[in-house]
Amino acid sequence: MQLEIITPEAEIFSGEAEAVQFPGLNGGFQVLSNHAPIISALSNGVVKVNLDKAFAESDNTSDMIKVDKSNKNVIRIDIKGGVMEMLNNKIIVLAE
Repeated sequence: MQLEIITPEAEIFSGEAEAVQFPGLNGGFQVLSNHAPIISALSNGVVKVNLDKAFAESDNTSDMIKVDKSNKNVIRIDIKGGVMEMLNNKIIVLAE
């Protein structure tokens, strides 16, 4: 599924993911490929992304992205809150 994580300052991540875990207002939850449409507010916490393939850092990789040292297919992004939408196998996260 396609994932985009955007802040008011910049696009943090755009790519293919297998699963994404979010810090919801009422607790954490996970979204997998072909999940039903959902919109949810997010709280302060970590968005954990399981990628289709190993993350390839580049010169324009955001400082907000932390790559798991033991599994290069997992990245974590700290957020202060926001909102996410899953529709037609695409997730858009508007984060602070």
